[in-house]
Formats: sequence, C-alpha cells, structure tokens
Amino acid sequence: MFEKLKEGLSGLVDRVTTTELKSEKLRPILEDFKLELIGNDVAISVAAHICEEMEKRLDGLQVKRLQDRRELIRKNLREILLGVMIPKEEINPLTMVEKKRTAGEPCVILFVGINGTGKTTTIAKVAELLMKNEYTVVLACSDTYRAGSIEQLEEHAKRLGIRMIKHTYGADAAAVAYDAVNHAKAQGVNAVLIDTAGRLQTDRNLMNELEKIKRVIIPDLTILTVDALAGNDAVMQAEEFHKRIGIDGTVLTKVDADVKGGSALSVTYVTGRPILYIGMGQRYEDLKEFEPEQFAEMILK
Repeated sequence: MFEKLKEGLSGLVDRVTTTELKSEKLRPILEDFKLELIGNDVAISVAAHICEEMEKRLDGLQVKRLQDRRELIRKNLREILLGVMIPKEEINPLTMVEKKRTAGEPCVILFVGINGTGKTTTIAKVAELLMKNEYTVVLACSDTYRAGSIEQLEEHAKRLGIRMIKHTYGADAAAVAYDAVNHAKAQGVNAVLIDTAGRLQTDRNLMNELEKIKRVIIPDLTILTVDALAGNDAVMQAEEFHKRIGIDGTVLTKVDADVKGGSALSVTYVTGRPILYIGMGQRYEDLKEFEPEQFAEMILK
C-alpha cells in the first residue's frame, strides 16, 4: 500500500541528506521530487506547496555536529505532510450522532459521489459502525436514477437488519430523503444515511438534484466518497462537489489497493475538509478512521 509514494519520499530524504542545504542545491532535487509526487497522483498545487515548504525550511538550515541530519530532514518533511493533511476543523461523525441523540433528534448524513466510488457500500459500512456504537440507523435510497440502486441498498439493509426507505425509480430524490427523516423522527431513530445518484460531477442535473435534497432536509453532514485509485480525478471530484454543494468530509475508498497514495495527500488540502474514514476492503468492518499522524509515519518509514 502506497509503495510508490514511500519510495519517492525515501529517495528525497536520501538525496537531501547528502546535499548542501542551500536553495540553489536543493531546487533541482525538489523539482524532480515534485514531478515524482505528481506522478503518484498528488495534485499539482499540493506537490508545489510541499516542495516550496521544504525549500523554505531547509535553505540555510544549520545542522549541529552531533545532530542526525537524516532525521532532521525527515522531521521537517513529516511536519509539512501533516500541514497538508490536517484540516483547520476536525469532524467526528460519532460525536455528532451522539450530540443529536442527546437533543432527541436524528443525525442526517447525506452521501454524495460519482458511480463506482463505493458510495453505497460505504453507507453500509458507516451503518455498521454506528450500530456497533449502539446507535439506531435507517437508510434512504435517494438514488432513483441508476438501475439496481434500490435493490443494492435494500440488500445491505437486509444484511444489517435495518429499515430502508424507498420510492420507485424516477421518483423525486428529495421526497425520499424527506420521508426517511420524518420516519426517523417519528420512530426515534438516531441516524439517517442517505444514498444519492452518482453521475459525473460535471452533470448539472445531478448537482441541481443534490442541491435540492440539501435544501429540503438540511443534513447535519454531507460526506463525499472518492476512489483512491482515481488519482487526480478524485481530487477534481472533491473540488467540484465542494464548490457546487459543499461537503463536510470525505471517505477515501479502495485504499488497500492504492500503490501511489497521492489522493490521501491531496483531498484535504484542496477542499479544506477532513478525510473521515478510509475503506480497506469489502467487509462491513473494513472502514477505518483516517489518522494523518499514522499515515505520515507509515509513508515515511
């Protein structure tokens, strides 16, 4: 996992460790490193930022006689990576659900993202996580567009043993979400997880539909699912969805198959919103909280 990114970071540390710490010496190395980052699916703006920060920090840096030069460079790189991945505001869905439960209201979570990112499976994984923490959950299929979407979410609901609210194909997606929220209020359900249609992020009709759902139900959280294997497309999707409808956080899926790792470095930086969870497999329990510190340690080993 992330093998290519690890190799690139290790190679940078090796080269800088044996180089005089002056801008004119560092710049060619960092320029090569920037191209390597971009090749590993790191967004161009993020790659440029990382390299600019490295040059600023290392230019003229004095290394004490007994100081570990390699560890000093690694420390600076780690701090820059954390600055890229840690958002200004952290969000914990479990804390938000608990807060709403205490207030006697359901926590409404809207999931968005294009087809193929694993959105519906992610919803089932989040439902499993909430149930493990003793919260009650109802699912809503507001994807009334894609053939088989209702049956797919319904199958997850059956396996999890929870209720799903649905209408027919072609129905008003906002009406389905509205009914699900009302059901949760009437039955005292703690969380409503809403699946939505996932056409391309440039599809104006889709974005208008999502905007309407948000106006009707006013979700507590809007979560975008992005496929780690989509590389820079994942970053573009995150930017576009955030610009059009506003997202509160992302779930990065298929991370276990990602050898590059650039999406994990880029998504938070370009949206200003945190990666909440990463998908590591197909089982319901294969959803892990994203921890930037742990991620930074892993790729810098």
